[in-house]
Amino acid sequence: MRPEDGFAVAATCERKSSLLAEMVRLNHILLQINQFNIRASKSNLDSQSIMDDVESLSQQLDAWFEELPDHMQDTRENLIRYSEQGLGRLLIALYLGYYNYGQMLFYRFLHDDSQHFDARTRYYASKCKHHAGSLCEIVYASEEVPGCDVMYNMVGHVLMIASTVQIHSLLFETDESIVATSKQRLERNFCILTHLVSLWPTLDVCMERLMAFHASCRKSAETSFCMDQWMVRFLVEFASPVSEKVSEEMGPWSLARMGVFEQ
Repeated sequence: MRPEDGFAVAATCERKSSLLAEMVRLNHILLQINQFNIRASKSNLDSQSIMDDVESLSQQLDAWFEELPDHMQDTRENLIRYSEQGLGRLLIALYLGYYNYGQMLFYRFLHDDSQHFDARTRYYASKCKHHAGSLCEIVYASEEVPGCDVMYNMVGHVLMIASTVQIHSLLFETDESIVATSKQRLERNFCILTHLVSLWPTLDVCMERLMAFHASCRKSAETSFCMDQWMVRFLVEFASPVSEKVSEEMGPWSLARMGVFEQ
């Protein structure tokens, strides 16, 4: 082995260890976010307590992100570099976790934002949309950069949640460019989810959950994003089917019925 080969192997091992260490740090925040969502849905927390918890967890997520070195930032150049070292999928997994935890933490503000609440609500709702959009984009990047594909079943769950955030934009956004982007993402996400189901038949549950959410939106868009116990189950219990919020006979799931395609 040439000396430079040894340095390359050492650098690759060091980067892999660094990525795994960041995953451990991030998982600690995820645990707190899950506990917060469950606690908030089961108890009568006042709005100030909720805001205090969200602000604390948001600061932890921001601090984690800001402390990442430049070579771990979510850029196409970094992804290509990690892919060349055989670590592209690991970098994708790291950011899938980060963006998913963010969309889960801020998801509750989508409901209040649609009711035209205050500036802080709008700020956190925007953060949810940013995390969900970034999650979609990094999944797309994983398809485009060789050696970065992440065709495992958990991707179906987090992409399904991100898709519901795109549905929120379709229902409530007035900016035509945002609506157009959300439509494009829903189209692409649907194709990816369909492909994942062909690889992992158990992901039928994800499609059923999306259908249940779709039915809820068609029945009452104004209440579909309310962070109640049904929504917590929808976000957290990814392996379990959920019933519709309101029981009714529904037709098959289709993007056209959500206004994604022209009728």
